[in-house]
Amino acid sequence: MGNTKTELRSKYKSLRKQLSENDIEEMSLTIANQLLKLDIWDKNYFHVFLPIAEHQEVDTELILHLLSGKDKEILISKSDFETRKMTHYLLTDNTKIKKNEYNIPEPVDGIEVPSQKIEVVFVPLLAFDKKGHRVGYGKGFYDKFLSECQSGTIKIGLSFFEAEEKIDDLHEADMPLNYCVTPNSIYTFN
Repeated sequence: MGNTKTELRSKYKSLRKQLSENDIEEMSLTIANQLLKLDIWDKNYFHVFLPIAEHQEVDTELILHLLSGKDKEILISKSDFETRKMTHYLLTDNTKIKKNEYNIPEPVDGIEVPSQKIEVVFVPLLAFDKKGHRVGYGKGFYDKFLSECQSGTIKIGLSFFEAEEKIDDLHEADMPLNYCVTPNSIYTFN
């Protein structure tokens, strides 16, 4: 089995399918607790993805609780599938969230915040390697979004599984992570 993005995508999609709801809940909790060890809590603007339940993604609800408990500004996005652009909105008590046609929970509207203001981004992924490169769903939304952020923005991947040695077919537009957090490990990349 090679390590091209296509091969890794199918490998990790099938590994995720084997996870029970209970596994996901427990591992997501462990990941949220691991985040407390990172040196990110002096920042204010945090971008969080809302999980696509059908894809067995890391449940970020606990991360949202951590952030709101620490009085952070939380941003969530709306994705435009034609332009591959993400627009970020402040999550407040009044935010209405609705699933789009791809089952991605999104804010209906709200106060927009530019990518340049965001200091920490929690990045969804299917797989990642020991150099901090990730395999996403292949739509390019996050690479585009991360390229709009400041160079100092902290990019943190969240994964149920450990790192692969390397991804064979990297692309110049791929934005590497600063950290990746799994239930068992915290990977730091330079």
